[in-house]
Amino acid sequence: MANLIPLRYIKIISGIVFILFGIVSLIKAKQEEAEGKLKNPFFTSFLIVLVSEMGDKTQIASGLFAAKFHPVLVFLGVITALTLLSVMAIYLGKNILHKLNRKLVSRIAGVLFILIGVYCFF
Repeated sequence: MANLIPLRYIKIISGIVFILFGIVSLIKAKQEEAEGKLKNPFFTSFLIVLVSEMGDKTQIASGLFAAKFHPVLVFLGVITALTLLSVMAIYLGKNILHKLNRKLVSRIAGVLFILIGVYCFF
């Protein structure tokens, strides 16, 4: 993609996406407190991980490693890493998030997304 689209446009698009995520996070901060529960946690978590990992740098690197090295070993390494990261995230989410103000965390995340988006323009 970097060869097809100038870096300047990629930065602008990234900045816009980050700012949009930030605005949505700030808007949703009020709704999260009201809703409380997911209707289908399996499906929701599956989609979040699928979309966030699609086209990620680590996914591209994994594909490059699989092309150069033994694909089964690369697959096992990637699955092990994702499993460990997921276990840590679930543990931290379960044990720490209930101690934090969810609305405040959403607002901080929204502001950080907006700041990162603005930074992408420079």
